Amino acid sequence: MLSARGLALRRGHAWLFRGLDLTLEPGQLCWLRGQNGSGKTSLLRTLVGLSRPETGAVDHLADRPVYIGHGTALKEDLSAHEALQFLASLHGRDHDADGIDAALRRLQVQQGSRRSVRTLSQGQRRRVALARLALEDRPALWVLDEPFDALDPAGMDIVLQLIREHLLRQGAVILTSHMPFSLPGMPLFVLDLDTRASHA
Repeated sequence: MLSARGLALRRGHAWLFRGLDLTLEPGQLCWLRGQNGSGKTSLLRTLVGLSRPETGAVDHLADRPVYIGHGTALKEDLSAHEALQFLASLHGRDHDADGIDAALRRLQVQQGSRRSVRTLSQGQRRRVALARLALEDRPALWVLDEPFDALDPAGMDIVLQLIREHLLRQGAVILTSHMPFSLPGMPLFVLDLDTRASHA
């Protein structure tokens, strides 16, 4: 699904890390950890091609990755339904109105689907953005930056279930999270940028 070799990133004159190797196989989940400023978001953006490393290379061995950043990327003047439809279309995942409604129901934000994004709470906005995952049925690579941010426990459970289903269809996931989580029975390994340790 993903192979990264010899990655090096820096911020200004300071190196965030050098010589980083990462391989993600189908059905595998990687929890990327590290303190604030350790380079987690920079690494995720590099893995999906939004940033270039100083050295090293990234190869995607499957479909184009699905990237959901720390911001929701929702247009505030659109309704939740329209915003999700726009996001899906922007990333080549066109869906009809019924499919968009079903995804919003899965994330339990169907009641606010016709409301302007600017009127939604942070948690509701996060659910709308994450509803994009409910539109996916391909075993692609998911790259998720703090997906549990602003979610209550029920919302977190929904997203974890989506991740489980994706891993079972042989997709792969790399995510950052300051919140502990568990997916019993799923292959998980941790990549810690503070110690550069990788363990199951």
